[in-house]
Amino acid sequence: MDPIGGYTGNQSLVGDKTGPWRLQNGLTRRRTCRTCIDMNVFVLCTGRCGSMTFFEACKHISNFTCGHETRTGMLGPERLNFPVNHIEADNRLTWFLGRLEKTYGDDAVYVHMKRDAGDVAKSFVKRYDNGGIMRAYRTGGILMDLPEQADPLRVAMDYCDTVNSNIEAFLSNKTKKMDFRLETAKEDFVAFCQLIGAEVEMDAALAEFDNAHNASAKRPIHSYRRKLRSVMSSLSGLRLPSRLFGYAFLAQICF
Repeated sequence: MDPIGGYTGNQSLVGDKTGPWRLQNGLTRRRTCRTCIDMNVFVLCTGRCGSMTFFEACKHISNFTCGHETRTGMLGPERLNFPVNHIEADNRLTWFLGRLEKTYGDDAVYVHMKRDAGDVAKSFVKRYDNGGIMRAYRTGGILMDLPEQADPLRVAMDYCDTVNSNIEAFLSNKTKKMDFRLETAKEDFVAFCQLIGAEVEMDAALAEFDNAHNASAKRPIHSYRRKLRSVMSSLSGLRLPSRLFGYAFLAQICF
């Protein structure tokens, strides 16, 4: 690691590069490597498919910087103002594909990260009531007027299909691209490094895929809250003792 004084964040700065670049907090650095090819690499995905682990593996690459959701708070051109020779993993880039096309087009390398859609959807269900991409998708941001009792798994599957379809359409005319499956992560990471000409400590990088990064909790409290709300909804039309209904209401607000 070769950090710059004063820089903090989720970006990994590894090795020396050529030419200046501008970092997220406005700092600049001059690269000194004369053999590097200017290249941007974007990892596009639904989320919940291993992008954080991929980022951790990329920290072992010495001739590229890497980041995970490093510019999510930026507006305008700054949102996509990434340094050259940089690998960026960010599932929200799938909502900026038009601007990504205008800014980088076919000059960049694109990785479509995938995982079994059912497993991705189940992981999202565990975070269904959390803030994040699923909440934005289902609560008026994209799916307007979605019934609250809609099956969370169906909603999550719908999100996965939408995002993967967007990525596939965007990549249809790209010449530097690859699919990366979590189920074959180690083999695909070797192919990825070959594709971009990465200088990598391969054993250390592949070892990252033996660890779960950013894993979802097995049984979050939000699932209990959702079930309780469903029970309350089904009981609302029944005549019940006021005391029983009051206890149920208190349990709901406590969760």
